[in-house]
Amino acid sequence: MADLGRIILIGVLSTLGIIVLLLILLAAAYFWWRHKRSQLEFVEPTDENETSSGSLKFQQLLESQQQEQLLLEQQKQQQQQQQAGSQQNNINRKLNGFLNLKTPLIGSSSTQMKSPAGSSSGAEGDSRGATINKDKDNATNRSVSMVDMYIDNSEPSENVGQIHFSLEYDFQNTTLILKVIQGKELPAKDLSGTSDPYVRVTLLPDKKHRLETKIKRRTLNPRWNETFYFEGFPVQKLQSRILHLHVFDYDRFSRDDSIGEVFLPLCQVDFTGKPSFWKALKPPAKDKCGELLCSLCYHPSNSILTLSLVKARNLKAKDINGKSDPYVKVWLQFGDKRIEKRKTPIFKCTLNPHFNDSFSFNVPWEKIRECSLDVMVMDFDNIGRNELIGRILLAGKNGSGASETKHWQDMISKPRQTIVQWHRLKPE
Repeated sequence: MADLGRIILIGVLSTLGIIVLLLILLAAAYFWWRHKRSQLEFVEPTDENETSSGSLKFQQLLESQQQEQLLLEQQKQQQQQQQAGSQQNNINRKLNGFLNLKTPLIGSSSTQMKSPAGSSSGAEGDSRGATINKDKDNATNRSVSMVDMYIDNSEPSENVGQIHFSLEYDFQNTTLILKVIQGKELPAKDLSGTSDPYVRVTLLPDKKHRLETKIKRRTLNPRWNETFYFEGFPVQKLQSRILHLHVFDYDRFSRDDSIGEVFLPLCQVDFTGKPSFWKALKPPAKDKCGELLCSLCYHPSNSILTLSLVKARNLKAKDINGKSDPYVKVWLQFGDKRIEKRKTPIFKCTLNPHFNDSFSFNVPWEKIRECSLDVMVMDFDNIGRNELIGRILLAGKNGSGASETKHWQDMISKPRQTIVQWHRLKPE
């Protein structure tokens, strides 16, 4: 009996396995048939209308593929033409920078450029000339904006001497060579009736890399005769730079005094020669950093000093676009010791920001006359160090000016009241 039961069980299981296998094969065949039918529906329509629509769709598909191939080929040809054109433009620009500067020049006369082959076809020559003129116009426009930013064309308000320097350009190594030669009739900044002058050299708008001459002791007519090399400056790059020569009087125990400065747009220099210049120094611009509107309030009951920064106006431009990215940094100080720092958010591309920000400091009443607030308006820079636009020191004794000192005293004499006042920012 046991053997018979096993035989029956094996037979049932075998039958079930065969049935399942058949079902799987049928399902696979069904799905294969559906797949082939979906492929054949487009090729083998049932009537004439379906045949015509199917053939049209097939033709449209072929045409679209052909159009895509043609577009790809056209794009490749355009890229090749642009690369060839850019290479030719670079060659033309180098030749143009070397032989034919048509921007306003100072120095020797420019040399007219001739075609190496003698002459060129009219259309090709016109297109190359238009490209060169466009590049020159762009460089000139950039230089004009730089001139507007840095150069004051008014007459000097006082005589602060002259400076003699020369320029030379190494076309092969793309290097600008500056020689600072001498100064003449500089003003006396020391009690001895002389000065200790030196020259700080900058290629604006880059203010991070400064070069300086040696200090000449006790003279008003110094002779430096020092040479500086600015490497890696193609002619087109130089046309967007302004040479800044700033003469200082060295002081060992305090901040160096500014004597005067000269700005020379390099787009106006003929680099095919070796021009030499005598330039009258101009007194440095003073009190042109802008103004800041702020308020002070002190509550003796809880010893809270509140500084509110409302807005600024007419800030000094620090960026090449004629704008700045200002923010305000505030230090609470006791004497010369800095205790606490606060900062506002950064306002992009503006010279008239609205800060509308307030900072509160805990200052006991007995120390309110000993503390001060160092308020610095800064220009944010993604690359390099942030620059100071201007600053004020709000204090009861040694403020940065009479206005700042009075503002602090009014705050103390009128507790719990908000005292609002404009302040002129001071340069560094």
